[in-house]
Amino acid sequence: MFYNFLFPQRFRGKGVSFLILILRIFFGVLFFMHGLDKMMNFNELSLNYPSVMGLGSYTTLMVTIFCEFCCSLFLIAGLITRIVTIPMIVAMGVAFFDIHDAMMPEGELSLIYMVTFFVLFIIGPGRYSVDYLLDRQFKKEQKEA
Repeated sequence: MFYNFLFPQRFRGKGVSFLILILRIFFGVLFFMHGLDKMMNFNELSLNYPSVMGLGSYTTLMVTIFCEFCCSLFLIAGLITRIVTIPMIVAMGVAFFDIHDAMMPEGELSLIYMVTFFVLFIIGPGRYSVDYLLDRQFKKEQKEA
């Protein structure tokens, strides 16, 4: 069951997979740029970054950078896509509901990211991804065994 969650069999047609690839790369690069900006300005941001759930500014910023910088690289590559979209969804949910108090237009960007990552969580990475290559390799090894 967990295997089917990680490597979904639906949405693997070439056309749909190409659109998923474009979506992953486009939003992954945009999200990566947010994380890169936070990393470059870490010292200034860590002093007054919003604290979420009592974690403190420093820890909250570290978690945000992990979600925006690291997870976006995995998303772009299509590696463990469904797992890495979970912290991205949570981070954007916190940004929208807690930081921006679910107000528009301030929270609009975080809502767009959250919905996009949720869609990618549901449909999976498509055939143009590392996950797809791993799935093919696992199936090949199972046939040989």
